[in-house]
Amino acid sequence: MISPATAPDEESIRALLRRVVDPEVGANIVDLGLVYRIDIASGRVDIAMTMTSPACPMGEMILDDVRAALADGLPSGWQAAVELVWEPPWSPDRMSERTRRNFGW
Repeated sequence: MISPATAPDEESIRALLRRVVDPEVGANIVDLGLVYRIDIASGRVDIAMTMTSPACPMGEMILDDVRAALADGLPSGWQAAVELVWEPPWSPDRMSERTRRNFGW
């Protein structure tokens, strides 16, 4: 949880989002490169993210998990919005180096 006395920054939001794991691949959504944008304004966090495929069968569950992680971790009174986007399309190039190594890429 982010301290109620401080406003969240991008890294603290990424830490919250690392709790969300794509169950099909067993890696968190940040290291998979699914999080495209984090905007933080007074009392509000906006997330733009994608899935590995538009046909991802776990997409709604992952979005629900993102919303829950933000609701649980943001200071009281902060709002969060999550937008699912498809441009640019996700590719393995977006993954962290460590995650690519874990997959043997």
